[in-house]
Amino acid sequence: MSYFLNNIDKNNQFIKTTRDEYFVDKSELIEKLNKLVGTAKQFVCITRPRRFGKSINAAMLASYYAKNLDTKNVFDKLTISKCESYEKHLNKHNVIYISFNTGSNGFSSYAEYKNYFVNGLINDMKNICPEINEKDPISDIFKTAYHKLDQGFIVIIDEWDYIFNKNSFCSDKDKENFLALLENLLKDQPYVDFAYMTGILPIAKYFSTSFCNMFDEYNILNDRNYDHYFGFIEPEVEMLCAKQSNISLEELQNWYNGYYTHDEIALYNPRSVVFALSRGYCDSYWTNTGKMDEIIECVQNNVDAVKDDILKMIEGKPIGILLSDFATEKMDFVTREQILSAMVVLGLLSYHNDQLTIPNRELRIKFADSLKNKVFNKVADIVQKSNEMLFATLNKDTKTMERLFREAHSKYTSILKYNNENSLSCVITLIYLTALKRYDIIREEPAGEGYTDFVFKPYRRSDPAFIIELKVDDTPDNAIQQIKNTNYMQTLDGYTGTKLAVGISYNKKDKKHFVKIEEL
Repeated sequence: MSYFLNNIDKNNQFIKTTRDEYFVDKSELIEKLNKLVGTAKQFVCITRPRRFGKSINAAMLASYYAKNLDTKNVFDKLTISKCESYEKHLNKHNVIYISFNTGSNGFSSYAEYKNYFVNGLINDMKNICPEINEKDPISDIFKTAYHKLDQGFIVIIDEWDYIFNKNSFCSDKDKENFLALLENLLKDQPYVDFAYMTGILPIAKYFSTSFCNMFDEYNILNDRNYDHYFGFIEPEVEMLCAKQSNISLEELQNWYNGYYTHDEIALYNPRSVVFALSRGYCDSYWTNTGKMDEIIECVQNNVDAVKDDILKMIEGKPIGILLSDFATEKMDFVTREQILSAMVVLGLLSYHNDQLTIPNRELRIKFADSLKNKVFNKVADIVQKSNEMLFATLNKDTKTMERLFREAHSKYTSILKYNNENSLSCVITLIYLTALKRYDIIREEPAGEGYTDFVFKPYRRSDPAFIIELKVDDTPDNAIQQIKNTNYMQTLDGYTGTKLAVGISYNKKDKKHFVKIEEL
């Protein structure tokens, strides 16, 4: 039995993926990596957010390089078969493939976890080189096999940082020992022909400087070499979308677009796109998987430094900021730059042309849910009322709406100055936040002879559409009249359901809100 050496299981996993209806061929990545095998540039680390294709690409590499496998019939159909180095490395190497999230839930201690992998590696080395001494350090065991066989190894490690998210059985000392194990296995070892490692956070967060320098690391902030191979680029999404008729490209863009490659090509989360096309409808497929409290983890120690940034981005305003590699070298969530950089690396924010944004609807919904957490203090109190506000609006319950605005105002005045339409708009954004799950909320949409303050376009025909116009030291009647006079309703052309005009005013002198709703 082979645990990690030339593992047939990973080959089968990749083969099954190539049979999927919405499979995207990323095998050209192999050609780029082939140039590094056996060179002094043989250490590559790819860090990306969850579900951006790291594991399937790692399985692809294992299937391509591994000896004792015959995958020519699979790769002959892929792009790599047209590349110059295709035959040179196909099934020619001893490959060690380790996914550090394998079976981890069955371990009660780090010792059990470590021994599972170490003992598996020793067993594999015994099968190909009986002369090894099982009591030797793992690196010496590999050296013995290397000299006896006169052949090195390709080492593929997927999710190397997995245990750093599993504090239940790993102490800080255990994590230090784990890093030492990896360093001993890989650093300055003659048997390593090529090492390819994936994770979520930059390796510099955990490794010493000397170890970090061994790897060329490519993260979502700095990658100009491999960014086309992690995530679906726009032409690939267009190709997949053409295979079905339930979802339009425009819907996919609205839900999942928002990231970019270094050469300005739109980039999508693969899991979300594939699940949407397979099931026939768009939903929050990526953000509903795994541990999704990264936003809270990022800001809980320094809320004030990034709170305003998050609120502005939720409103749809980009944040201008210069982020570079320095911000990810040490991922301590302390300074504003470190926190925002971490959120980019985790895929929670998009960084493009020196601007930060919340990438798409899927992430806006996630941020809306996160703002309910008590770590956001008074903001959370306002957001908690957002369901009540939406139902009050749809039921034309203006008294409840005025009460909720009064409560929000008493909390929001301590957050931002509240004396103009822009400040009132901020409250609107927060107090209707959970409506993101049912509405496409657009601020300052061009319409008729001006710009509407807010347009709520429903995703379901059974929900009313509505336009909100804001006034300060004026009346809600004048707000309604402005919607009519300037023909703002044309922004809802094509929608045949109920349409509401909502006028909201705020009187600075007596600090009162007034609401009026008309069906149009």
